[in-house]
Amino acid sequence: MTDILTDPVPHKRETSNFSGPTRRYAGRLWAFLSLLVAACVVMPFAALALQAVQGSAGLWPHLVTTVLPVALRDTFTLLVGVGLLTMIIGTGTAWLVTAYDFPGRRLLEWTLLLPLAMPTYIIAYAYLDILHPIGPAQAFVRDLLGYDSPRQFRLPDVRSMWGCIVLFSFVLYPYVYITTRAMFLMQGANLLEAARTLGVSRRALFRRIALPLARPAIAVGVALALMEALNDVGAAEFLGVRTMTVTVYTTWITRSDLPGAAQIALAMLVLVVGLVTLERVARQRQRYTLSAQRARLMEPRRLGALQGVATLFIGFLPVLLGFMAPFAYLVNEAVKRYQFSGISDRLADAAFSTLGYSALATLIVMLAGIIAAYALRMHPSRNGNWIYRLSTIGYAAPGTVVALAVLIPLAGFDRFLDQSAREWLGVSTGLIMMGSGAALVFAYSVRFLTIAAGSVDAGLSRIPLSLDHASRSLGQGAFGTLRKIHLPLSKSALAAAALLVFVDCVKELPATLLLRPLNVETFATQLYGEAARGTYEEAAIAALAIVAVGILPVILLARTGRRKSQ
Repeated sequence: MTDILTDPVPHKRETSNFSGPTRRYAGRLWAFLSLLVAACVVMPFAALALQAVQGSAGLWPHLVTTVLPVALRDTFTLLVGVGLLTMIIGTGTAWLVTAYDFPGRRLLEWTLLLPLAMPTYIIAYAYLDILHPIGPAQAFVRDLLGYDSPRQFRLPDVRSMWGCIVLFSFVLYPYVYITTRAMFLMQGANLLEAARTLGVSRRALFRRIALPLARPAIAVGVALALMEALNDVGAAEFLGVRTMTVTVYTTWITRSDLPGAAQIALAMLVLVVGLVTLERVARQRQRYTLSAQRARLMEPRRLGALQGVATLFIGFLPVLLGFMAPFAYLVNEAVKRYQFSGISDRLADAAFSTLGYSALATLIVMLAGIIAAYALRMHPSRNGNWIYRLSTIGYAAPGTVVALAVLIPLAGFDRFLDQSAREWLGVSTGLIMMGSGAALVFAYSVRFLTIAAGSVDAGLSRIPLSLDHASRSLGQGAFGTLRKIHLPLSKSALAAAALLVFVDCVKELPATLLLRPLNVETFATQLYGEAARGTYEEAAIAALAIVAVGILPVILLARTGRRKSQ
């Protein structure tokens, strides 16, 4: 999955050999379509920059002196804390299941992926109730210690920076676990065994050989985790941490200050560019490091019974805190809610809206991804690579920034259309784009196009060009070859991409919260609203539905990882 999201364009490409005028025409047509897709992605960010530049002259100094210092401090603290803790948890668990053999290791390998199904805002919503002073966890501790009231004893408040860092880390560590474990599996046994013959202990082997070789993969995983942490708005707001994402949201919604929100969003993009640059550098080093690692895989060391049980407990602890505990809470609350009043009509409406918007966005994203990837296969060039990369920049931007960027041009289009209709026809068109949900679908498409384009590109790269030549010799053009050869042979990659896009749309909170039509709720927004009001039990079923949908790509990743490790 990290290959798709971070560097989808291979370094070397062969040209699909449709010769003569037919190939030139087909290449230009697909290049034009790809350019159109890239323009639709870039246009909102250009509008965002223009809006920020047009802000009042005194606005930026005010933001710099009053708003940004707190937002930058909290964001920096959160990213440093999450980066360090996810690195420790992800790298440690990856080494445990790779270097040691103990009862339950095979089960632990894939259960360590389960926190990926738990969005950050859901785990914050769950633990706010679990760790509440009168919640089940603190009540249990007080019973053990012999206290009767929260006034006599209470744990530190989870609504704090440390609580936000810990909760984020136990959800986001799988990004580091996936990339680092893949690196550990690719490290040849000959190198590690040579170190063992020189008297290097297993701990020193990890510290002096395995860990340095895995640093690029660790950097990639940490960068992905930090981008997810930066994208969050619900959990940080619930936990009282004023990150830049929360600041953009409050500046826009609470203060109705669109230019100010646009200027803060631009500052966020600078931070995102830094994270992406770090990740790119790490992947370049990763390619170099892996080039010679094609030997026999390392044999895990068999642990004794007591050591095995202790290792299984340590490895299972992140799963317990990052998935099992909040999932059990959601199931318990959902069952109680269902027994009390059944399933409300609001939940059914939210399910219809969630599935409808997500399915429509998935269809559009897959079509745009096919255009972007196939244009690069038909017409590979430096310009084609740049067009492809421009069409996939949306994933790096937080959902709040994407929503703000989409709002500016589409709201302007609605105003222009309404004013023109009033002048020429004497009628009002209203908010066509913003009121119909088209803006929300467009935001989903901009943000998640990278997943579809990367998956299609990966699938096409595995199809030999000899099939293109055979199709051409049988009289098929570019579109016929795509329809009859490439799409059928890439159906597994297409299905995986569609699943990932659909799940990400269902889980997306910031863009949905800001762009949904009036009186329309999805699972994510309904959960956010109930948690903001403190009525956690009302949103348990919606939260459980999001987690259930989020488990699907975890199953896909587990199956893929099992095949690679065999």
